[in-house]
Amino acid sequence: MTRYYVNKNAQSNGDHEVHRPGCSFMPDAENRIYLGYFSSCHGAVREAKKHYPQSNGCYFCSNECHTS
Repeated sequence: MTRYYVNKNAQSNGDHEVHRPGCSFMPDAENRIYLGYFSSCHGAVREAKKHYPQSNGCYFCSNECHTS
């Protein structure tokens, strides 16, 4: 199980990216929402979509959930 966070700030395309600890693109503490522990990024992205319907996995730390 891994902790996941969603960025409060949208990317230029409107996506709010989901990150896990250790990612070099993890937003600062004041710019992220803790989503919880998940066995994969898929559950974390589903949870993130409750906050931001346009959520996506980070290309670098949650690539299996990243869509272009």
